[in-house]
Amino acid sequence: MQIQVLSPEFWTEYELIDCGDFKKLERFGEYTVVRPEPQALWPPRFGVDVWDAADVVFEGRSPSTGDWRKSGRIPDRWEIRYNSKQLDLKFRLALTSFKHVGLFPEQAVNWEHIATSIKGLKVEKPRFLNLFAYTGAASLAARQAGADVTHVDSIKQVVTWANDNMQLNELTDIRWIVDDAVKFVKREVRRGNTYHGIILDPPAFGHGPKGEKWKLEDMVSDLVSDVCQLLDPEEHFLILNTYSLGFSAVVAQNLLKEYSPKTSDVEMGELMLSAKSGVNLPLGVFGRVTSRT
Repeated sequence: MQIQVLSPEFWTEYELIDCGDFKKLERFGEYTVVRPEPQALWPPRFGVDVWDAADVVFEGRSPSTGDWRKSGRIPDRWEIRYNSKQLDLKFRLALTSFKHVGLFPEQAVNWEHIATSIKGLKVEKPRFLNLFAYTGAASLAARQAGADVTHVDSIKQVVTWANDNMQLNELTDIRWIVDDAVKFVKREVRRGNTYHGIILDPPAFGHGPKGEKWKLEDMVSDLVSDVCQLLDPEEHFLILNTYSLGFSAVVAQNLLKEYSPKTSDVEMGELMLSAKSGVNLPLGVFGRVTSRT
């Protein structure tokens, strides 16, 4: 099966300007940001004058934390908009101590797939589950497309952030769950609950709300097995998305084939962003399954 390489088509308020030397230079709205990027192994294409003009630069103090060096022009919080033929979403961004700003722009590819898939379902009110849901972009896309959405993340602060994004978009009735995704899925299996659409975007490493340890390669197989039991037997779609160095799209494909053998369509590939400088930056792999009656 062919490996797809997908990049967002509809961003106007986000741009990858350049990347290299383990860093990336991005524009979020009117502000430019320099952050670490472990997959940018090559030299930058643009000169230091372009990079030095950034509004803010993240400087790491440890592998997971650091500080922002600001020019003074950029606020601590601001908003950007994503607009396509089927989605119109706004997001609150902020400078966090762990280099993130509250959004993964390459995920717009998955937002579009979610919206298209939900609108293609025959049920009147599709049930959608977002696992490891972060600040809720996929949840917003699903809700805007008409789904009944359950959003699960183990960190209370990012669930609050997701709720802020819901209100920013004048949406309502997303179900917020602060919980360890693995434990939540197992409870849902025991309850016999099912969903028409699911996305899971597990981290390479992480911790649950009570310190539960997560390591992707040790736990993802059991998780995918459990998640596939939550898929509606009549019609469903599932997205497995991972950002982990060395994790192949073929791994995602094999997991989905193993645990969802009745699906009518299986896809795999990479997500990437194309920089203004002309270089392409890989940002994770995905596997997708779809079943239609």
